Amino acid sequence: MKLLVIEDDIEMAEDVASRLRDLGHKVEVVGDGRQGLAAAFADAYDVLVVDRMLPTMDGLSLVRTLRKDDVRTPVLFLTTMAGIDDRVEGLEAGGDDYLVKPFAPAELVARVNALGRRAKLPGVDTVLRVADLEIDLVKRTVVRAGQRIELQPREFQLLEFLMRHAGQVVTRTMLLENVWDFHFDPQTNIVETHISRLRSKVDRDFHGMLIQTIRGAGYLLRDPA
Repeated sequence: MKLLVIEDDIEMAEDVASRLRDLGHKVEVVGDGRQGLAAAFADAYDVLVVDRMLPTMDGLSLVRTLRKDDVRTPVLFLTTMAGIDDRVEGLEAGGDDYLVKPFAPAELVARVNALGRRAKLPGVDTVLRVADLEIDLVKRTVVRAGQRIELQPREFQLLEFLMRHAGQVVTRTMLLENVWDFHFDPQTNIVETHISRLRSKVDRDFHGMLIQTIRGAGYLLRDPA
């Protein structure tokens, strides 16, 4: 697995990273909250290990920001705060698990491995394909005709919804509710703007238009063949 450890205690971070690397995992370490946020946005990780107390941006704010932008990478919080309210706060911020310091290294390794397995449960499609377009929901990657396509988090979520409904017309209302979690019409062109941006990346410079506008109905993603 590819892991990101965001921890300002360098000695602890390197010890954790070393143990995980010994098991064959690829581990990157960042000691600052804002740098950790940038790293989590910039690359696809299987699990994030995040300290709650970090310089420049605390762990809770970091994870809330990721979740707000639809980054769903599993998160294990590390903290000295052992109270029930603290655990609840961490989970409600978007954390998936919570480990109190000091901890047994073997327990941390077990929890990281469990989070990694949870993200790859059997029977759940983690790779979606339509024609020569492929989206990997775990690695958060998009490839068309063998070429990597970089998407922003909201663009990725929009494409995922369209691909899960490939061959079906999806309405603007469906997109607002399922991609933006809006249960009202914001009276903006947010959907049209994002569809346009997505087309410019997914369809332009490739053979065949996958994303089609169905006038008066909505949008349709299908194999043009």
